[in-house]
Amino acid sequence: MAGVAEVEVVVAHSDRATLRVGDVFLKIDAEQTRTDVEVEAMALAPIPTPEVLWRKRPVLALAAVAGTALGHLGEPSTASSAAWAAAGAAARMLHDAPLPPWPGRCIDELASHLDGECEWLVANGVLPADVVTRNRQLAETALRPWTPAFIHGDLQVDHVFVDGDEVTGVIDWSEASQGDALFDIAILTLGHTEHLGDVVAGYGTDVDRDLIRAWWSLRCLTNVRWLAEHGYGSPEEFPEVAVLRSRP
Repeated sequence: MAGVAEVEVVVAHSDRATLRVGDVFLKIDAEQTRTDVEVEAMALAPIPTPEVLWRKRPVLALAAVAGTALGHLGEPSTASSAAWAAAGAAARMLHDAPLPPWPGRCIDELASHLDGECEWLVANGVLPADVVTRNRQLAETALRPWTPAFIHGDLQVDHVFVDGDEVTGVIDWSEASQGDALFDIAILTLGHTEHLGDVVAGYGTDVDRDLIRAWWSLRCLTNVRWLAEHGYGSPEEFPEVAVLRSRP
């Protein structure tokens, strides 16, 4: 029918689904506390976020943000160095903001999760034991005390939208919490190491790049099983697995 927008399935798995109808995104989440976090985090964040159009549980309707994604994991980014720097500046603005009232995951929780995921990777033959051990040793250095910051919690390149050299919106805030600011920087630059310098320049202060690399390993080690169990394909094809194999 002319004039009727098509329904596009953006994400669909057992935890949640996101549909796009024209310029509206409809997010359906089985766990409503994640949606609660997303709505409150967007209200608190001092950087551009999607407009909340309405909410009728379990559906959250959001307006599309302008621009295009900064990039995609596993693919070269066509965004400019200035756009990457702008993403770094947006992250710094978020990290300098007052903390959200809910805590994030503690070090012990992260360490326990890392243990279980490393065991799964080896037991299921996803990666050789030496690759897992090497990356686990790197990952464990990230698990040290940090000064809590307001973090996005899933600041991957697909979630940062830019128009030219400006950030127009940051989406998907369900993992926002108090946490390590370097985690956000690491997720933003995962698989795009060539832009780490641009992000740090925009961030406006030097960061411990060894800790960034540690978070890269931890993120990849703890993400592979979730992707495999939620229908994202064979682990051998995951960019996260390629990152783990490439670590010296």
